[in-house]
Amino acid sequence: MELAIALPSSSSLRISAVSIRPEAAPYCSRNAPQQFRLPAYKVAELGALKSSHLLSSSNGFILSPIALSSTTSTTKHRRRFSIWACSEVGTAGSSDPFLSKVSQFKDAFWRFLRPHTIRGTALGSVSLVARALIENPNLIRWSLLLKALSGLLALICGNGYIVGINQIYDIGIDKVNKPYLPIAAGDLSVKSAWFLVLFLAVAGVLIVGLNFGPFISALYCLGLFLGTIYSVPPFRMKRYPVVAFLIIATVRGFLLNYGVYYATRAALGLPFEWSSPVAFITTFVTLFALVIAITKDLPDVEGDRKFQISTLATKLGVRNIAFLGSALLLINYVGAVLAAIYLPQAFKGGLMIPVHVVLALSLVFQAWLLERANYTKEAILAFYRFIWNLFYSEYIIFPFI
Repeated sequence: MELAIALPSSSSLRISAVSIRPEAAPYCSRNAPQQFRLPAYKVAELGALKSSHLLSSSNGFILSPIALSSTTSTTKHRRRFSIWACSEVGTAGSSDPFLSKVSQFKDAFWRFLRPHTIRGTALGSVSLVARALIENPNLIRWSLLLKALSGLLALICGNGYIVGINQIYDIGIDKVNKPYLPIAAGDLSVKSAWFLVLFLAVAGVLIVGLNFGPFISALYCLGLFLGTIYSVPPFRMKRYPVVAFLIIATVRGFLLNYGVYYATRAALGLPFEWSSPVAFITTFVTLFALVIAITKDLPDVEGDRKFQISTLATKLGVRNIAFLGSALLLINYVGAVLAAIYLPQAFKGGLMIPVHVVLALSLVFQAWLLERANYTKEAILAFYRFIWNLFYSEYIIFPFI
C-alpha cells in the first residue's frame, strides 16, 4: 500500500507500507513546519519506517522529514491514498499567512459539513425537481432556476446545521470514532462551530421563508427541530435506536422528497398531487434512510460502547446489523422490480428492472466481501460507503425511470 504526501510547494513524495484510511486527510502539525502528523490508529503497518523516524505525539505519530525517503519493495496490491501535509505556511516566507489560515478554515468547514451527506441532499433535490419538470415540460421557465438554486442552498444549510450540531455534542465520541472530523481533530473550535451552525440555521430559514411560503417553511423548521433533538441534551434521541431511526428516515426520507416535490409544483403554479414515481422514490428512500440510520453505527461501535451510547450495533453486533441492513435494501430492490412489472404505465421496466437487479447483486457481493474480511473496521467503512453510493445511484436514475 502506498501513501502519497503532497507538499504545498514540491512534487509528491512517497512512503511505502504505511496504511491509513483516505478520510483521515488532512492532518497538520502546526508546530513543526517539516513534520507530518498521522493519528496513531491510522497507521496500520510501520515495518518500513525506523523507530527514529517516528516522534510520539498526543494525537498520533509524527513522521520526521527523514522518513519521507523510506522505501520498501512494492506489494502485490497497491492503492494510493493522499493526505495533505500542512506545514506552518509563512515560516519560510513562501506564501501569505492570512491566505493559509483562510485555506485551513475552508478545509475544516468543508469537513464540518460532512460532504457525503451533502451529496445525498443535493442529488435528492435535483432529482425531485427534474422529475417535476419532466412531468410538466410546458411549464419550464428559466426564471425558476434561481429559485431552485436558492432551495438547494437552503437544504445544504439545513444539512450543515444538523450534522454540525451533532459534532458539537459528540466531541468525545468523535475523538474515538471519527478523529478526522474538524472539532475532534482540533482544527475547528467549539465557539467557531457554534457560530457556523447558528449561521446555517438562520440562513436556511430566511431563504425558505422568503422564497417558498409558510407551509414549506414549517416543514423546513420541523426538519431542523428533529435534527436538534437527535443530538442535543436533554433530548438526545440518538440514545434510543428506534427513535433515532425514525428521525433520520423522516428527515432524509419523507421531508426531503415530499418538501422538494411540493415546492417545485408550487413554483410551477400547480397544486400538489402524488405521482406513482414520486410515491415510489419517497417510500424507497425512507426505507433506505432507515438502513443508513442502522448501518451508520457500524464503524462507531468502539466509541459508542466507551461512552455507553446504546445502538443496535452495540446490542446485536456488527454482523447481525450488516445482514439486517442488507436484507432491508434487498426488499427495496425487490419492491422496485415488482413496481415496474405491475405498473408498466408509470415506470419504464426496460430500465428500472435491470438497473435494480444489478444494484441488488452488487449489494450481495459487497455483503459477501464484508463477511470474508471478518468485519474489520476497514471493511465495515468500505461497506458503509458502498451503501451511500447505492443511495446516490437511486437518485441519479430516478428521473429516467
